[in-house]
Amino acid sequence: MRAGATDARRAAVLGKPIAHSLSPVLHRAAYEEMGLTNWSYDRFETDEAALPGFLAQLGPEWAGLSLTMPLKRAVIPLLDEISETAASVEAVNTVVLTEDGRRAGDNTDIPGMVAALRERGIEQVDSAAILGAGATASSALAALARVCTGEVVAYVRSEARAAEMRQWGERLDVDVRTADWADAERALHAPLVIATTPASATDALATAVPERPATLFDVLYDPWPTPLAARWSMFGGAVVSGLDLLVHQAVLQVEQMTGRAPAPLEAMRKAGERALAAR
Repeated sequence: MRAGATDARRAAVLGKPIAHSLSPVLHRAAYEEMGLTNWSYDRFETDEAALPGFLAQLGPEWAGLSLTMPLKRAVIPLLDEISETAASVEAVNTVVLTEDGRRAGDNTDIPGMVAALRERGIEQVDSAAILGAGATASSALAALARVCTGEVVAYVRSEARAAEMRQWGERLDVDVRTADWADAERALHAPLVIATTPASATDALATAVPERPATLFDVLYDPWPTPLAARWSMFGGAVVSGLDLLVHQAVLQVEQMTGRAPAPLEAMRKAGERALAAR
């Protein structure tokens, strides 16, 4: 039974910690705009140990789940199938619970990144730089496989991280070169810079923003703007935010879970902006 049916339908976001998640705000805004008054979306703090039990007790009213850390990889063995996109980075952030009881996993972060870039007019670049080498960096590489025609330089803090990024590059068919974090200022001259690091990690780079920066995609959204993003904007560069990514990936989740498209991008974005302003 899909969207529009009379029975109530449920979805939720899982992870740990989860109290900060904007997903309920975005999904509920979509349901309201789409007239899905019988749909609800909640959040549940869930770690890897609790995940199998949580999935096992879901009833037929459940349509889907959004997953954040630390569950994106842990969920894979518990699914019946995963998409090629999710398999490419070994990370699932979306689970659709089908009518026949199957659990299908996908990754909407990657096409969400691509969509956020395209919204800013970035269809293709000839090179790019990534700041950081965590889980988000692998998704960034997968997105760059779709928009970057040349070399990607990843600035990392350790040789172990550098080796991981080179391996992801080989796997995703992206030309990856690694460089030491001490030289990260050089990244800021790339046509596209994707910052995937935790809060404050790039603050020291703000003073090194060039006079005519190109495009910065900073995956953070709270607090916003980051010092790097604020300086980038001041100098006239294009900035894509973590909220842009969050909204675009959530749009794809809503469409998959409800079976309806298009999801209301602008209504979801405005709801997210209001929620962040209230914080």
